[in-house]
Amino acid sequence: MDLGVAGWAFAVVAALLVGLSKGGMPVVSMLAVPLLAQVMNPVAAAGLLLPVYIVSDAFGLWAWRKAFDARVLAIVAPAAVLGVGIGWATSSMVSERAVTALIGLIGTIFAANAILRPRIAGARKARVGPGIFWGTISGFTSFVSHSGGPPWQVYALSLGMDKLTFAGTSTILFAWINAIKLVPYYALGQLSTEHLKVAAVLMVPAALAVLAGVRLTRVIPQELFFRIITWTLLAISLRLLWQAI
Repeated sequence: MDLGVAGWAFAVVAALLVGLSKGGMPVVSMLAVPLLAQVMNPVAAAGLLLPVYIVSDAFGLWAWRKAFDARVLAIVAPAAVLGVGIGWATSSMVSERAVTALIGLIGTIFAANAILRPRIAGARKARVGPGIFWGTISGFTSFVSHSGGPPWQVYALSLGMDKLTFAGTSTILFAWINAIKLVPYYALGQLSTEHLKVAAVLMVPAALAVLAGVRLTRVIPQELFFRIITWTLLAISLRLLWQAI
């Protein structure tokens, strides 16, 4: 697979974004597929990056193995499987543009609300109904375009978790979702030998970025951490809306 100099540059930056997300900055990975789509078909970009996500997940799981909310995962993880299944079943019928617009709209409304209203002080018990709903949406949008971040954050940021628990829970959830996506991606022909060869190279910068992301997450003050997450969510959501329009 010949990407050319520019293509490899875009691919390495995309891999770095994936790694940073697994290190505790979950929203930034949403930039990876759109960035790589500048030099290749978006569907091919999603298939190429999936192995990079999975290897990065392994590093992220090790880094955050002691920081997560088990109740939240117990609610959201099974629902995400349902969302992936829906994405697979409707892959030939659903417009990626419509999904992109929906993700952008949800993220924009939530981020704007979070910016205008003070953040919840203290942890809240995770509710089952909203968790199943947003978990399903997250699994679906993650399958379609690796964009499960905004729906997940609509639910997770409302729970008032501390930054380390938030980072760990996010990493574990999406490691689970990405592993589930392997079978349908393979069945749909989005994983090829050429893609795997390129992905093997990209795994190196992605793994290094995971370690950098963990370090950044640990040293950034908690309020600043969530401010960065919220504003990044708003910026990416607005970009997705513009892309869909």
